[in-house]
Amino acid sequence: MGELFGIIFSVTFGYAVLRVTTPILFAALGALISDKAGVINIALEGIMLTSALTGVIVSAWTGSAWLGLLGAIVIGALVGLLLAYFALNLKTNIILSGIALNLMASGGTIFLLYVVAKDKGISSSLNSKVLPTWDIPLIEHIPVLGPIISGHNVLTYIAFLAVLLIFILLYKTPLGLQIRAVGENEHAADSVGISVKKIKYIALTMSGVLAGLGGAYMSMGYVSWFARNMTAGRGFIALAAEAMGGATPIGTLLTSLFFGLADALSNNLQSLRVPAEFIQMIPYIATLFGLAIYASSKKSRIRKLKKKNIK
Repeated sequence: MGELFGIIFSVTFGYAVLRVTTPILFAALGALISDKAGVINIALEGIMLTSALTGVIVSAWTGSAWLGLLGAIVIGALVGLLLAYFALNLKTNIILSGIALNLMASGGTIFLLYVVAKDKGISSSLNSKVLPTWDIPLIEHIPVLGPIISGHNVLTYIAFLAVLLIFILLYKTPLGLQIRAVGENEHAADSVGISVKKIKYIALTMSGVLAGLGGAYMSMGYVSWFARNMTAGRGFIALAAEAMGGATPIGTLLTSLFFGLADALSNNLQSLRVPAEFIQMIPYIATLFGLAIYASSKKSRIRKLKKKNIK
């Protein structure tokens, strides 16, 4: 028990929490934007995988990590657009379309990796690049706080900055007002001249961009290579984080940190004599536990609202 507390209350663990929260937060923010527009982006997992591979391939071919990041963002946006086309133009079920894209990404990335690099499991033959880390002036010299906050990959800081930017977008801009209006009542939004299809296209594209950033971080920040199914369910965990966060930017940030803490704990427990199977279960147990609490609290609020209306 003493070793466990020593791990949790260490500077290294605090640093790891922020590090592993980054891809979940990006994808959760993507889920938030699409949810606000009244569409569910189940394809987050597939977008992250596709963007992770694209970032590695483009950075290896061009020799530039930034061009690799750009490639990951573009492919994320394109997959988001593809999902929007399936759901809004072809009128397919958006959940089934998202699942199909996830399955395509799971097998398609392995196939593409083999075509490009003749590797089936990991991109070891590709000389891919890694995005830089940033040391924050002044803060990096503060005891305890400095080593936790400073020295992260650039995408980690962008992820936390994105929380503020998305809050401003949703609640302080005309576009954000239109996104929320479409999500709350698309017929009412349409009656006042808002193009519902256009707004949903924009929301799913932005959702794809954010998930693409999360995927790029996985292969160009978290590690320096692509591996098959390396996202390991983080896209689905992000959906849970967004739901538990009450579909708000701050709530999504806090729940993403909760899942990041669970993931970091599972990584650090490997140094103890704990069965590997149990350690690998921790992030997913935390997801189920969090969703159970969310569902229970939501039912409680609905019951209270019904009682209030009856009175």
